Amino acid sequence: MIVYRTETDLAAAIAQAVDRQGGICWYVGGYVRDILLGIDSKDIDMEVHGIQPDTLKKILSEFGQVLTVGAAFGIYSIKGYSLDIALPRKETARGTGHRDFDVFVDPFIGTEKAAMRRDFTVNALMQNMLTGEICDHFGGTDDLHSKIIRHIDSTYFAEDPLRVLRGALFAARLGFEIDGETVSLCSHMKLDTLPKERVEAELYKALMQADRPSVFFENLRKMNQLDFWFSELANVIGVPQNPVFHAEGDVWTHTMMVLDQAAKYRHKAKNPFGFMLAALCHDFGKAVCTEISDGKIRSIGHETEGLVPAESFLRRITSETKLINYTLNLCALHMKPNALAAMNAGVKSTNRMFDLCTDPDALVCIAIADNYGRIMQNGITPHEDFLYKRLEIFNEIMAKPYVRGKDLIDAGTEPDNKFGDYLEYAHKLRLAGVDKDSALKQTLAYIRKKK
Repeated sequence: MIVYRTETDLAAAIAQAVDRQGGICWYVGGYVRDILLGIDSKDIDMEVHGIQPDTLKKILSEFGQVLTVGAAFGIYSIKGYSLDIALPRKETARGTGHRDFDVFVDPFIGTEKAAMRRDFTVNALMQNMLTGEICDHFGGTDDLHSKIIRHIDSTYFAEDPLRVLRGALFAARLGFEIDGETVSLCSHMKLDTLPKERVEAELYKALMQADRPSVFFENLRKMNQLDFWFSELANVIGVPQNPVFHAEGDVWTHTMMVLDQAAKYRHKAKNPFGFMLAALCHDFGKAVCTEISDGKIRSIGHETEGLVPAESFLRRITSETKLINYTLNLCALHMKPNALAAMNAGVKSTNRMFDLCTDPDALVCIAIADNYGRIMQNGITPHEDFLYKRLEIFNEIMAKPYVRGKDLIDAGTEPDNKFGDYLEYAHKLRLAGVDKDSALKQTLAYIRKKK
């Protein structure tokens, strides 16, 4: 059996085999859209028209082990390849949920009806895999050129609420505008029936794949679709900020600017998605604690007050505890780097800060994004040189030998209920840059003093 070098080579071979049986293979969906936009796409989707399911499975078996990705939906793949091979299908809504559909496979439905079930005109384009012919029933090519996201059919579109998020996502990823009628249609759709896993998946793409993730949220705001899944974010709309430090306007505007800045640094984080979530959530506390006193706008302690609404939001969209904890850790500390840099704080202070952080590199990056995600009346003071130099010092210190529990035991210290206190003292010496030998002597002296 031939092993194909790429999915594209396999797809071409399948198309030829289907052609010999009287069928036609089409590239469909986002793959065609990306080809026409000159975007390299690894997700290849093909649709097979004009042959029965049993015939298709027989053809596919000639290329390897056939996997039934969604047999009931007429979707197959070949083991070892990332390639979806589907038969045309129609869908009938039987409820209001994202999964409430009856699906019927129909290989002879025709290209127009097959494409009509898709969400947007730019995703309904089809390309004949052998001739290269583009099949465009709904003006998708024109919308690509005009950079417009437009729904195909109002009735079909409104049956799946996930399409609201997908519309905002495509606008962010492609840099397109959403058609006014599509925005209006989306504004009347209810998203509360969506499973959190699907919302998280679309949010992930928006935060991780868009150069300007703010476009995703700006469009959801335009559609009046923030309230259910993103209520904590909606709460920062109109919350004022001190114009001396935030001449850009309210907390919403600042958050959107920070998101777009953070997108430039997400590749540096240990958990890029958590990093972007922290950029999204970092100022939720301002909706709770902002007050105007003596004509001045203050949000004292917002980094701490914001942890409750941030956690509420995160638990609504994800069940991943590590992701939640990572994000909250960055939110809790996001003010410290710029504050310490502004006062030219000592190494001990920055070392303590980095030591509290799950991902010190990400903390520096979110501080930079927070600093540049605003407009200051007197201009922004760059802090990145200071922070990166201090991070380098911290990493050098943490890479050196240090006092461990075994060292204390070997020196004659019996583990007891005070042992944790002894290790904490040794750790403080480590953060202060004290070498291991000196730190061990000082720790043993501390233990003798405590006994």
